Amino acid sequence: MSNSISSLSYIIAGVLFVLSLRGLSTQETARRGNLLGAIGMLLATVITALGLLLPDSAIVIPGLTPSGTSTQVLGVLLGAILIGAVVGQMLAARVSMTAMPELVAILHSFVGAAAVLVGIGSALSPVGAEDVAHQIEIYVGVFIGAVTFTGSIVAFLKLRGSMGSKPLLWPGRHLTSVALVLGCVVLGIFGFRAGAGWEGGVPYLLGLTAVAGVLGAQLVLAIGGGDMPVVVSLLNSYSGWTASAAGFMLSSDLLIITGALVGSSGAILSYIMCKAMNRSIWNVVFAGFGEGAGTVATAGAAGGPPRKVNETNVAGLSDLLLHAKSVIIVPGYGMAVAQAQHPVKEISTILAGRGVQVRYAIHPVAGRLPGHMNVLLAEANVSYDIVKEMEEINEDFSKTDVVLVIGANDIVNPSALEDPASPIYGMPVLEVWKSAKVVMLKRGQSAGYAGVDNPLCYNDNTMMLYGDAKQSILKLLAALQGTAH
Repeated sequence: MSNSISSLSYIIAGVLFVLSLRGLSTQETARRGNLLGAIGMLLATVITALGLLLPDSAIVIPGLTPSGTSTQVLGVLLGAILIGAVVGQMLAARVSMTAMPELVAILHSFVGAAAVLVGIGSALSPVGAEDVAHQIEIYVGVFIGAVTFTGSIVAFLKLRGSMGSKPLLWPGRHLTSVALVLGCVVLGIFGFRAGAGWEGGVPYLLGLTAVAGVLGAQLVLAIGGGDMPVVVSLLNSYSGWTASAAGFMLSSDLLIITGALVGSSGAILSYIMCKAMNRSIWNVVFAGFGEGAGTVATAGAAGGPPRKVNETNVAGLSDLLLHAKSVIIVPGYGMAVAQAQHPVKEISTILAGRGVQVRYAIHPVAGRLPGHMNVLLAEANVSYDIVKEMEEINEDFSKTDVVLVIGANDIVNPSALEDPASPIYGMPVLEVWKSAKVVMLKRGQSAGYAGVDNPLCYNDNTMMLYGDAKQSILKLLAALQGTAH
């Protein structure tokens, strides 16, 4: 394959990736963006495979003779593609939307592991052993890959619930992080001086991999559950830079470009989400927010009597909604866990048919993943026109009759604006308490994922509907359907 054809194909694939990111910026164009990205990746994979297999390929595979290169590479490629296709199809068919955050986290770990393996493989090869830049690429790539791998594994376990969301903190953890980074630098220097191969720098590279892996795990272990959406976004950025580093090691311009696109877009998204939480990246990574998770009581002041809540039932809520002129639905992770988005959509359709203005309010960090609620609502075919971001709808709560909060807690907590002593003070939230009535659907009186109690539950204009969100929603849907006959 001529270099001109492969270069042109890579340019087209790169443009498709840029257009894909552009399309993913809005709900209306997300499907098209996803399709363009898939086409770009298919093109890149096919061109790379052809470049490796054709006799005039300029790509050198260390350890393979020219006569046996095509056959050996073909077997490796087909085996890898087959395994990847089978695993991908199984995941796509079995993973529910509620499990999407942990799926994204574990996929990031694959990118990190791939970069580590590419780096070790490059270090074992004498090709480029005397190239200083290439050796630096190897050690930097392995460092970023190991941090991404273990950090993503810990994030996966936290999101899956296999590990508690409470941050693991200990005295001197920041000094430990600095020591680990310095250890990686020292190992890299010794490995660089030792040269290539097992007799040279590879043992040092493996030591760097282990130390960087500990660093990655430690960084995510110290982050609380309330910050996990930002962590997922950060890991997305890490995986992009990891892929870019692998591109440098493999001399792949397209992989460098693709990794840079993913890394920079992930970093920008992390910044946007931190801004939505009134936090900085440094504060998220190093502050250990949520260290009191699981210890919040539902009483008022310390040692005071339990605070009273106003409970309601399905019949009362149905009557309230039917007599409202405007309703805003605030979905949270509880709705995702209950998989209640479809009956919620049916409820909004019934209310709209009776002349009620129904809209959805989305907080930037609702759920466990950036855009998690938007994806769930899109899955239920909720019209994009009535799905509003926080900045678009916050001023409308004071003119709203009923706000229905389904499985959300931290993103509607008035302490963020009213209580300077609150851990989430200063975080922009959906100001639902300004509406005439607020109905919160929760399993019980426990605090939210960030471990912060919510005084909204005790407001005079707030009513609580306790129970499984999906069962409550299904009963409410049945009650509303009964009034239509």
